[in-house]
Amino acid sequence: MASPQPAAQPRLTLFDLPLDVITLSGTLDRLGEWMFRTPRTPHTVVTLNPEFIVQSRTHPEFVRAIQEADLVTADGVGIVWAARQLHGREVPRAPGYDIVKGLMERHGGDLRVFFLGAKPGVAEQAARNAVRDYGIQVAGIHHGYFDLPEDRRVAELVGASQAHLVLTGMGAGRQETFNQYWRQVLGAPVIIGCGGVIDVFAGTADLAPTWTRKLGVEFIWRVGLDRKRWNRAPRLARFVRLVQAEKRRAGGR
Repeated sequence: MASPQPAAQPRLTLFDLPLDVITLSGTLDRLGEWMFRTPRTPHTVVTLNPEFIVQSRTHPEFVRAIQEADLVTADGVGIVWAARQLHGREVPRAPGYDIVKGLMERHGGDLRVFFLGAKPGVAEQAARNAVRDYGIQVAGIHHGYFDLPEDRRVAELVGASQAHLVLTGMGAGRQETFNQYWRQVLGAPVIIGCGGVIDVFAGTADLAPTWTRKLGVEFIWRVGLDRKRWNRAPRLARFVRLVQAEKRRAGGR
């Protein structure tokens, strides 16, 4: 007899954004149930990191996309730290790469995946590698370099593919707002904004070393080695200041 699933814990709120208290294993269980449920119902997933919080402060549509998501997981150690500082809670991490890899490992040939994102040619390589490594079915492929007037065309292309899982890698904010606005047209049971995960699967970006991922400091490793990411360091510093200021405000109530 299967052991009962632990009861879902109430969502936390960080700067008006929701955060689900859920483990990686629990995330994979929930998404697996959504993907193969009948009838098909679209769900959006956000993997929250400090950059999202900083960017959302000046982008109301980004805030709405996160607030309306069906699942919001803690992607990085910064979110775990913020939850500890502001709520006194330990929140487990469920990073985007681990979610995507875990779903492919669990469901293999039963899983139809649409790769939407990255530069032209990158999603194709990611799909080939995923077929080789996990035996998944490729529902479709499209690069992430298209403008807003093309959104409907791309969303309809995805919707016609009958994918179980849609990976959108178009950059923070853009991918989440696209997923939420077009969710009914996309139609897939699980639609997840996954940033550079497609590049990692393609081999055009490196996955951070295991030790940095276990400690939750892969962001520091990436920023230190990739000049393209150096402009992100100030956002991380701003995030720390935001959390500290919020903690002071809460302590003064």
